[in-house]
Amino acid sequence: MNIVVPSILNDNLSCLRNTIEHHAVSGKIFYAVKVNKSQSLVREAVTAGLGIDVSSRYELRDALDAGCAGQEICASGPAKTPDFHKELIDQQALISVDSREELEDLVRLLTGRDHGRKARIILRYRPDGAAKSRFGIAAQNMPSCLEIIARHNDDFAFEGFHFHLGGYAPETRIAAFWELTRWVEAARDLGLVVSMIDIGGGLPVRYVDAEIYDAFLARQDAGHYRNAVLPASFYPYGHKMDAAGWMETFLSAKGETDQTIADYLRNQAITLGIEPGRSLADQTAISVFRISRVKELEGGHHVIFVEGSSFSACETWFASEFLIDPVLVPSRQSAAHRENHRPTQAYLAGHSCLEEDVLSNRLIAFSRMPQTGDLLVYGNTAGYQMDLLENEFHRVPMPCRISLDADLTSVHIDSAARAAKTHGA
Repeated sequence: MNIVVPSILNDNLSCLRNTIEHHAVSGKIFYAVKVNKSQSLVREAVTAGLGIDVSSRYELRDALDAGCAGQEICASGPAKTPDFHKELIDQQALISVDSREELEDLVRLLTGRDHGRKARIILRYRPDGAAKSRFGIAAQNMPSCLEIIARHNDDFAFEGFHFHLGGYAPETRIAAFWELTRWVEAARDLGLVVSMIDIGGGLPVRYVDAEIYDAFLARQDAGHYRNAVLPASFYPYGHKMDAAGWMETFLSAKGETDQTIADYLRNQAITLGIEPGRSLADQTAISVFRISRVKELEGGHHVIFVEGSSFSACETWFASEFLIDPVLVPSRQSAAHRENHRPTQAYLAGHSCLEEDVLSNRLIAFSRMPQTGDLLVYGNTAGYQMDLLENEFHRVPMPCRISLDADLTSVHIDSAARAAKTHGA
């Protein structure tokens, strides 16, 4: 079961907005719906006045169903279909154009349309530091793209630029931002108005204190994993800064002059666009797995089988680990047996027939022996964790998903993605 408390999104949003407002910068925040399939979070974001960042026709329709105006939607992604483009144009959504090829597709689509509606676009730039990425428009192709837009001024409403980088270091975004400013000037030289620079997402979430995380990394070794394989990388669970601190660092960063990024945005009358997902969904959900069996293995360790699968706790599929320990909640019957009150170490496996269906290769320490019927509760799973790979393998239905109002007393069935209801649409 997944339990979502969407009202917590507002706490995360408030911290981020306060930082942007402190620098007197015009900001436009788009909630990246790909982070989680809960429709309650989409509705909460719309109610809070956020735009919505979508990457598919299904996410677009979910945003509209949640009450988001089409003009408040931004569409990213490199492989938009003609039908997706048509819907975005009809809704007057902002389209992040990933390539010259996509721009030419839009030109062909718009030619001869009789309603006279322009396509609102921003160009996604590929910074020099991401030269091997398949996403975005390389510097050598940017002049021709700007010229196409200038030639087809009747078809396009050009609004600015976009980039989206992997990782969570503010330094890469800072470098990309200053690199992009030369294209702002190039666009203006062609008579184009630049009103937005969208820096994408990747704002960090601090799951645990940095000191605790650093100490964990320092003492772990391959012996702490059932397969004796130490993962090569983890999400930075103990990041040195939270999303608000990251934004403060970014806006305060100086370029070649004493001008900060915030100064530049104000002086140029440019709105800062951002597309946070995980940082807005921080602490909004927990996931609960019921234990179906505990099996003793050689060496004194145990494997715990749960009613669920690693498709709903997906880090092991990326050769990594969700490092937040689950909380063991004993059933009444289990808690009554004193012989269960002995510590043990165990890894967690799903219910499927796949050897790779492992929720945690890491041997987790329990202060008492888990038993059939006990619950394992994972905290803070909304961010790309609980439903990224979710499916109905073995024909087992999707996990139940509910949402709670802010008072934690009103319970609602929380619908997941529209795609589940519109196969083949």
